[in-house]
Amino acid sequence: MLNTPYRLASVGLFFSLLVACGGGGSDSDGGTAGAPGPPGSPNSPVTPGTPVTPVPPLPNNPNFVPTTGTVAVTELATGLPNPWSLAFLPDGRMLITGRTGNLRLYTANGQSYGSISGLPALDTVGQGGLLDVVIDPNFASNRRIYFSFAERAGAGPDTGTAVARAELDTASLSLSNVQVIYQQLPKAEGNNHFGSRLVFDRNGYLFVTLGDRESRRELAQDLTRGNGKVVRITTDGNAAPGNPGLAGAQAAIWSYGHRNPQGAALNPWTGELWTNEHGPQGGDEVNRTLAGRNYGWPVISYGQEYGTTTQVGVGTAQAGMEQPVAYWETLTGAAWTGGQKSSIAPSGMAFFTGTQPAHWTGSLFVGALNGSSLWRLQLDGTTVVGRERLLANRGERIRDVRQGPDGRLYLLTDGASGKLLRIGG
Repeated sequence: MLNTPYRLASVGLFFSLLVACGGGGSDSDGGTAGAPGPPGSPNSPVTPGTPVTPVPPLPNNPNFVPTTGTVAVTELATGLPNPWSLAFLPDGRMLITGRTGNLRLYTANGQSYGSISGLPALDTVGQGGLLDVVIDPNFASNRRIYFSFAERAGAGPDTGTAVARAELDTASLSLSNVQVIYQQLPKAEGNNHFGSRLVFDRNGYLFVTLGDRESRRELAQDLTRGNGKVVRITTDGNAAPGNPGLAGAQAAIWSYGHRNPQGAALNPWTGELWTNEHGPQGGDEVNRTLAGRNYGWPVISYGQEYGTTTQVGVGTAQAGMEQPVAYWETLTGAAWTGGQKSSIAPSGMAFFTGTQPAHWTGSLFVGALNGSSLWRLQLDGTTVVGRERLLANRGERIRDVRQGPDGRLYLLTDGASGKLLRIGG
């Protein structure tokens, strides 16, 4: 194992007190809007020309405590094939998914037991494949795990995000009783923007983040479609009790207007779901993902059309659409001063309840693919009071971020030869 301290990258502290939203422009062929809710509800119709002024990023906040000195990183395992997600078993061992179709079991120190058999057919083209994995809250008694993956509709071009449930036998490294419990419907043509993170809420129901599938981004506003949504389901795949029940919507929908949410975590202090999602060119976001809310894509966005300086959508804010807790318009987090924006490409994230270092306690950590770094967002309640870019000098794409049972952060780096990293010794 390598235990190497790395100095912080230029911190690029871009401090934010934000209450901002998610967005982006619509494709030319339009789409069918979901049925509106009652006046004043999160699903009320939006009247063009009634913008909500976004709160701009603020400069230096005196309550922010930056990280100084070094951050030690231990490489527990290397050569992982396209790692995507990490989940801890109750005994401290880890499951790690590989996007190209590998599910492996590792010891707490990163030694591999080998691949687990029994996965269903996966579509591994583009951004598709085996994606997230989580452990049932009652795993000790039922041995169940849940995983998301890209699923193709027969021999045709259409694909979608699906969720399966299975029972794990760690002795034989096999899955049994594999059952697909949820499918993003209808499926869509294309190989990108699947989401997809899985998070259990405090009642044992499962949140699933679903990408807009890229080619029909306007459908993120269509409540009859699974594109660009967060759904909340039971462990049997049915719509969970207490869902918002938006008029005309699929019953499982929790929130909508998302682009490609590849990070999600339950706030341990409030029980709320928080997600992050990829903007287009700029406009990456972190959101408090609340029941029935519209997060704006593709009507509003802090991003631009690729390769241009053209604003995506009608602007950065609109009545009836949520503003994000935080957003990025540049890869380094510096203030955007004009020209083409850039993206950090956020992925896995985790709230930190550990105690070392003490000033990290209560922070939200977000992995960055394009930004090749780990972002720490210091929170005051649900407000971001500052953020810093860590580990950028390693030059590695951070795919997943988890807090382990030992209170330390664990990271997966992206690529054909990925790594399992632990922050600290």
